Amino acid sequence: MTGTELEWSQGDRAKAAAKLMLGWVALLWLLEVVDVASGHALDGFGITPRTSSELVDIVPAAFIHFGFAHVAANSVPLLVMGFLAALGGIRRFAMVCAAIIVADGLGVWLIAPAHTNTAGASGLIFGLFGFLVISGFVERRPLGVLVGLLVAAVWGTSIVIGLAPTQSGVSWQGHLLGLTAGVAAAFAFRRRAGKGVAQV
Repeated sequence: MTGTELEWSQGDRAKAAAKLMLGWVALLWLLEVVDVASGHALDGFGITPRTSSELVDIVPAAFIHFGFAHVAANSVPLLVMGFLAALGGIRRFAMVCAAIIVADGLGVWLIAPAHTNTAGASGLIFGLFGFLVISGFVERRPLGVLVGLLVAAVWGTSIVIGLAPTQSGVSWQGHLLGLTAGVAAAFAFRRRAGKGVAQV
C-alpha cells in the first residue's frame, strides 16, 4: 500500500467513524424529543431488575434517557470516545458496543436495586472508556497507548466519580459493569499481530 493509499484509507475511516457517531448521538436526541412529546412513554424501555419481561429492554435501555440534561451529559463523551474506538474499524466497533451494551444490561438486570428503572448511554460510555484505555496496551500499539492515556486524562476523574455508590439517582452498578465489559472487550476483540497495520 502506498503512502497516498494509506492516507485515503485513514481519511475514509475517519469520515465513516464521524458519520456513525454523529448519527448515533442525533438518534439519542431524537428519541428524547419523542419521549418528551409522548409524555415520557419511552422511559418504560429502561431496565427494571429481575423482572423477566424486562430482558427485552436490555438493548433499548442504552438509547433512552431521562430528560434532555441526561442525554446532553452523555453526548460529548459518547461522540468522542465512540469516534476514537470506531477508527479501529466499524465492524469491530459494532461488536465491541454490542458486547458492552448486552453485558452491562444483563448485569444491571441482575444486580440493580429493586424497583429502579435504569436507562442511558453511560454504561456504554464507561465501557468505551475501559476499552480505549486498555486496548493500546493489550495490542502493544504506541498510538493506542497514547490515545488511552489522553482519554484517561480527560475523563478519568469523571469516571471515578461515576463509580461512587453515594450518588443519588445514578446507577453506579451500570457504570462499573460497563467499565468491566469494556476492559474485557479490549482483550476479546484485540487485533492480532500483523493485522490492521494501517489502522489508527
